[in-house]
Amino acid sequence: DLHESGIPIFLVEQNVKKALKIAQRAYVIELGKIVQEGISEELMNSDEIRKSYLGET
Repeated sequence: DLHESGIPIFLVEQNVKKALKIAQRAYVIELGKIVQEGISEELMNSDEIRKSYLGET
């Protein structure tokens, strides 16, 4: 498992839901600026992220 190996990776993904499931920590970039950052699980539970990027209401 890559996580257990301790090797960091940099992932660029248009699918926010997929990226947040893979990553431990994430940065959401919009128009070239970081608009959200944090632990992936916390971002998945953020109302703003859920509305803006995951298509949930």
